[in-house]
Order: sequence, then structure tokens, then C-alpha cells
Amino acid sequence: MTRTIALATLVAGTLDIVFAMMLSLIFGREIPNMLRFVASGPFPAATDMGASGAILGLAVHFTLMAIMAAVFVLVARRKPELTAKPIQWGAIYGLVTYVAMNLIVVPLRFGTWPPKPLSIATQLFAHIVLVGIPVALITARSLRGRLT
Repeated sequence: MTRTIALATLVAGTLDIVFAMMLSLIFGREIPNMLRFVASGPFPAATDMGASGAILGLAVHFTLMAIMAAVFVLVARRKPELTAKPIQWGAIYGLVTYVAMNLIVVPLRFGTWPPKPLSIATQLFAHIVLVGIPVALITARSLRGRLT
């Protein structure tokens, strides 16, 4: 189970952060600033921490991703039907993580509401396609015995 969570975290976390980096570049923002913003969720002073704040942002990102992956893996172990249709359940889980992060956690922490349409679109894509589905596919493969 630990290996499954670690692999799901690595794959989904990397896909998601690379997408965030690409969006930062497209919109003319600096990647270190984006990473410091991520870190500023739990560590408000991170925005003024330079390179260490950016590294902290990566750590926060992958920690959140590990939590998301672990929750899916633990639930899927108890509900095997989630692994029977991993794309369907991954998309649903991606939507659940979107709601948790973008409609609850981020507004409570940063007071940003309502989200802009472009933000909704990019975040839904990231949570469903880059997080939920990969986590569900990796979990399904693991729980079916192909990944030890």
C-alpha cells in the first residue's frame, strides 16, 4: 500500500506541478513565486523566503498530493468497485478533490471567492485528468496485484 501511495503521489504530483508551472509561464508569472504561493497556504511567511520558500512550496504540494493519493487508496481497499472502473472513479475523485481544495480550503485560507472561469477550467482539468484518474489507475493496477 505504501508503494502504491508513493507512486500515485509521484505521478499525479509531478503531472499537476508541471501543469502549474506551464500555466505560470503562459501567464507571465515566475515559477518560484507560484511555488512560494503554494507554501504560503500553511506557511504565510513563505512568500518572503526566496528559494527556500519555493522548495517549501514543492514539499507542501507533494504532501497534499500524498494525502489525496492515500485517501483514494485507503477507500479503494475497502470499496473494490472503485478499481473496477478506475477512469470513472478517478474522474469523480478528481471532482471531489477539486471541490475540497478550490471551494473549501483555498477560499477559507485566502478569501478568494468566486473563482474565475479560467481558474475553474484549469483546476478541474488538473484535478480530474492529472490527479484523480492517474491515482485511480495506479491504485487499480496495484490492488489487482500487478504492482507490489
